[in-house]
Amino acid sequence: MSKIKVMSENMANMIAAGEVIEKCASIVKELVENAIDAGAKNIKVNLENGGIKKIEVIDDGIGMDREDAILAFSRHATSKIYKEDDLFFIETLGFRGEALASIASVSEVILETCNGQESTYVHIKGGQILDSGHSDGRIGTKITVTNLFYNTPARLKYLKTETTELNNCLQFVERLALSKTSIAFQLTNNAKVLFKTTGNNNLLKTIHEVYGLNTSRNMLEIKAFSDDFEISGFIAKPSVLKKNRLHMHTFVNGRIVRNNELNKAINDAYNTYKHEGFYPVVVINIYVDPTLVDVNIHPTKQDIKMSKINVLTELIYKTIKETLYKNLLIPNAYSLENNNSNPMEQKENYNYPEFPDSIVNIKDIPVNLEQQKLNIGYEDLTDEVNGEFKKLKLYPVGQVHKTYIIAQDETNMYIIDQHAAHERINYEMITQKFKEANVFVSQMLIPLIFELSTSDYKIFMERKDILIELGFKIEEYGINTIAIKAHPTWLKDGFEEESIRTIVDLVITKEQKFEKSKFLDNMAKMVSCKMSVKANEDLSFVEMEKLLNDLVKCDNPYNCCHGRPSIMKYSAYELEKMFRRVL
Repeated sequence: MSKIKVMSENMANMIAAGEVIEKCASIVKELVENAIDAGAKNIKVNLENGGIKKIEVIDDGIGMDREDAILAFSRHATSKIYKEDDLFFIETLGFRGEALASIASVSEVILETCNGQESTYVHIKGGQILDSGHSDGRIGTKITVTNLFYNTPARLKYLKTETTELNNCLQFVERLALSKTSIAFQLTNNAKVLFKTTGNNNLLKTIHEVYGLNTSRNMLEIKAFSDDFEISGFIAKPSVLKKNRLHMHTFVNGRIVRNNELNKAINDAYNTYKHEGFYPVVVINIYVDPTLVDVNIHPTKQDIKMSKINVLTELIYKTIKETLYKNLLIPNAYSLENNNSNPMEQKENYNYPEFPDSIVNIKDIPVNLEQQKLNIGYEDLTDEVNGEFKKLKLYPVGQVHKTYIIAQDETNMYIIDQHAAHERINYEMITQKFKEANVFVSQMLIPLIFELSTSDYKIFMERKDILIELGFKIEEYGINTIAIKAHPTWLKDGFEEESIRTIVDLVITKEQKFEKSKFLDNMAKMVSCKMSVKANEDLSFVEMEKLLNDLVKCDNPYNCCHGRPSIMKYSAYELEKMFRRVL
């Protein structure tokens, strides 16, 4: 007797549900994406107990007739693709035809839909149609899901708390709102409106509706293109950072995607503007020929594969880097204090027409076509970008807590973190030395000897050429031992041994993929930190004046190489307002 049998349609749907339906947010995702594909302009998501008790999605899309309404719950039934070639030109969010069948197999679903000619009602539970017929309704579709995982108690047990499930749903609808700014979204939980957008096709306003005033007024617009890709959107100034990657939003042809290479390019572009472990808020729309994208990788359709991904990551990296570089990034201390107010109040009281005044549009900056196609030389832009800052003449007034320098010019007061500022100066000096053809070397009277483990020695010898190019003289000195007899002159006097030991440790760091550019950047950061004045260190007026003069000459004087702000500004008006000299 044969042991292999074809499983029932319902069992196949329940197995598929394990891939498609992981949590309440998975159901919200599938239903809302169907509403978007149906041409809806207004979508409401109504939850009870975070979606655990009930999920209801109402849209004003094209609706369905009776035949389609029943057929929609069959596995692999779809209106999105009809032939194999369609898989190479997918422009809709859904296409697999698994979502409704999977949802219905593990819950109870009521569908009410109207296409303007007939209205249909379908009641289905556990994959079995209990009732269907005519209903009264307006054009569009309403789907209600209850009794989630009633027939798969093992899955029900692994649902999270109401708060967690609600947050997951809310985060996904927020992302959808950012990707589809022409659609008005509303999400309620237990009849209370938690999130709402106007759907007026204004991305910056949608960012404001999602994140509030502090974020929206600190966004910078980006727009660039190459032969195969076009990108647009907004990136946050380094003053707006989050502690996780969830706020780096990338959309490919309107689809929410998760791609580690894209996230890495974004994060790397902010490299010297932020702390390690903090991430920027970005919303980037990527437009590409559908034939270059494969979205048929995973049932959630959020993991994608893309041809020419290296071209895209380079375009994103350089566009973000250029935009940050072209904007004055000195934090305004007074506005930072005001940003602590209630974000919901900020949303309600904000005057939307002011948005254009609070951003810098990259389109307003003259960039020729070749620069837009990635041939951007940041060194050539230095005078243009920081010209205003380089003209500043900062006069030191004093030192606070042996850590902060107080300075002034004709109109403003500045507070400078002496370590962060000096670290930035040293970092740019060292990175510039890396680029110079002529290497100046100091011979060491007493060589530094390093005895390494066998594995560390092997790694070091494979990578030593990088150090030799920089001016280090390295010789073998016995079994698993090396001697460093010379070093480049840019190492600070008195800190040579400490810096070299740090560099050797960095060379032998066991990374899966050793990248020369990343190594040099990390080395510049670590050495510049070691060489810089520290907090709680007295500085004379001459030393403070030299530090300020060197800082204004930097390409990026606004942050240390680890992303901390190095300088903060108070205008005369802000000082007078703080002391109520003006009202």
